[in-house]
Amino acid sequence: MAATAFHQAIGTLQSHGYFSNSGLNQENGIASFRLISKGLKLDTAMLRRGTYCSRKRSFSVIEASASQTTVFEPVSSPSNDSTSDSKKKSNEAALILIRHGESMWNEKNLFTGCVDVPLTRKGVEEAIEAGKRISNIPVDMIYTSALIRAQMTAMLAMTEHRRKKVPIILHNESEQARTWSQIFSEETKKQCIPVITAWQLNERMYGELQGLNKQETADRYGKEQVHVWRRSYDTPPPNGESLEMCAERAVAYFKEYIEPQLLSGKNVMIAAHGNSLRSIIMYLDKLTSQEVISLELSTGIPMLYIFKEGSFIRRGSPVAPNEAGVYAYTKRLAQYRQKLDEMLQS
Repeated sequence: MAATAFHQAIGTLQSHGYFSNSGLNQENGIASFRLISKGLKLDTAMLRRGTYCSRKRSFSVIEASASQTTVFEPVSSPSNDSTSDSKKKSNEAALILIRHGESMWNEKNLFTGCVDVPLTRKGVEEAIEAGKRISNIPVDMIYTSALIRAQMTAMLAMTEHRRKKVPIILHNESEQARTWSQIFSEETKKQCIPVITAWQLNERMYGELQGLNKQETADRYGKEQVHVWRRSYDTPPPNGESLEMCAERAVAYFKEYIEPQLLSGKNVMIAAHGNSLRSIIMYLDKLTSQEVISLELSTGIPMLYIFKEGSFIRRGSPVAPNEAGVYAYTKRLAQYRQKLDEMLQS
């Protein structure tokens, strides 16, 4: 089933012109959709300190791409001085959050956490539908977790965007990776969107529950205990993360790397997971630890925020193409859509 879902996703991307057969080489770490990641030793003490899912882990990647430093503008935390300058120059920016489509372990009702599992056929369809919902919203940068289901969702969603820019995963893991993934056409660079992968945006690490059936786990430990592990804010499952621990890494990453991009006027999409996105929404909406535990996010449904004058304004989910009603765009987004209409009609 994993191979089937994988090839369905590849076929979808190829049909949209994003990959050629020659671009699917799996050797030398260059290309893409490797569904099997190397094993990861988990140290209980490390987990309790929140240092898990090491940067050195070999996670799945989707496509060879240009280096961050040689092709796109650097994505790094600015100094205090540059932050002040960015605030002075701040403009309205769009922030899109998308929980990945249904994964193969969602379908089997298994605890997934940091296990790298691809999308199902339904998950692929959800990602494409999400792309239709955001097809008129500008995207300048994409951030995903290091897990394949989030990366597949981002790539599939962008196949539906009317601007038709190609998402390119940046590789900074070594000098060789940066060199091999360079793009040498200036014209092509203009048609690319940089994709940054970060383990800090990974799903909550479920520890000893990962791979267990949720119903069988409830029968074994009791529904109340499993509910505490899944929905409490500060109680982790055995050798795993609590939502509080997940929030510490996800929100810290958002504030250090993503928020400065929004301050500079960049439009950002984040494709991640239920708990890492709940953590970020807790920060954006200023939710309490009690309010966030009742927040549920559906797979494949994008949520739009407008960042303006240092504040985040939730706009909800853009309507699907087959839904009635007019989505309340801001003036800037309405102008962007008009430009898309004019560009595609010319």
